[in-house]
Amino acid sequence: MKSLPKNWITEGTIDFEFKKYELLAYLKSSSQSFQSLKIYPPLADLIEHHRLLEELKNGKDAVRNLFPKAISHLDFNSGKISYFSKVPDDAIMEEINQIGEFARPRIKKKIDEGIEIFEFVKDQLEFEPVGILPIYKREGYLMLTRESNAEVYVFRYKSSLLEYAGDRFRNISFWLIQTFTRSLAQTFEHIKLKLIREIKELPNPATWRIHSQQYFPLEETLLPISKRLLLNAVAANET
Repeated sequence: MKSLPKNWITEGTIDFEFKKYELLAYLKSSSQSFQSLKIYPPLADLIEHHRLLEELKNGKDAVRNLFPKAISHLDFNSGKISYFSKVPDDAIMEEINQIGEFARPRIKKKIDEGIEIFEFVKDQLEFEPVGILPIYKREGYLMLTRESNAEVYVFRYKSSLLEYAGDRFRNISFWLIQTFTRSLAQTFEHIKLKLIREIKELPNPATWRIHSQQYFPLEETLLPISKRLLLNAVAANET
């Protein structure tokens, strides 16, 4: 996928026609990813670009922060460095505004397209616990399976609370620990028992299963959506 730098509007040549084609090439690349049902990282990148464009629209301070800064004074006694912003003249600022007006609705349209695919994929997923869930659900296992595929991808997950600017957010990370082959003798319950025997630090783990009815890309689609579903489930069970 073709990437677009965070400060693409203020980097390099600030020209409406040049930036327009730069944006359109990026959006075309995003469309190609969506057509292949690859949601991430394109969707997250689009959302971040749209957020920055909204900041540009709502305040000149946000625009100024995008421009490079130069050192204006260096105090060797205190070790402090003062900067000044290389903000361009009004003509350039007007060009930036024009680029922003062109980009915002097009990026928003592409975000809506990505969200529609996200919801479509999510509707194809079955999400359920394996066995009885314990009270403690911040750590455990996720089993990921796909239709017409005997492989069972087993991930270990851990959820934690993060605090930023006074707000608290729940974060979740998970990593692949083993791949099993599904069979009549090796059910999800049997796999869970194997994990309990092999990994002693989780004697009564919360275990979930996500099954995809269709064959979606694993890294770019199934894993990110599975992470979102699991995060919501863990948070909901703690309220």
